[in-house]
Amino acid sequence: MPSDEGRGVQPVETSDPDGVDYGWVMQTTFVLTIVVGAPIVALLSIPRTLPTWGARVEFAIRVGAVVWFLVAVGVFLYARRTDAGDGGEDPEDVVEGDKDGSDAPAEE
Repeated sequence: MPSDEGRGVQPVETSDPDGVDYGWVMQTTFVLTIVVGAPIVALLSIPRTLPTWGARVEFAIRVGAVVWFLVAVGVFLYARRTDAGDGGEDPEDVVEGDKDGSDAPAEE
């Protein structure tokens, strides 16, 4: 298979998000919703009487949706405030490095 090096083709994992990195927000929301949401659903279900599987599923969906929404908003606000998800690189260096066709950070 021929190599794409030297043809100006960028790797798939390279991105230049303006502002918020939505991929990072989605991935982080997914993980945090599972990590935080599962214990919350379990704890809130203890005092409830959920006699059928349908009732259990409905309860988990209702509580999980609220947890997901709150986590998503929190992660988005965090990412917007701190430039999270950019791999710790200065956005100006990434943009300048892309202009000359190299992957190296821009020199000052």
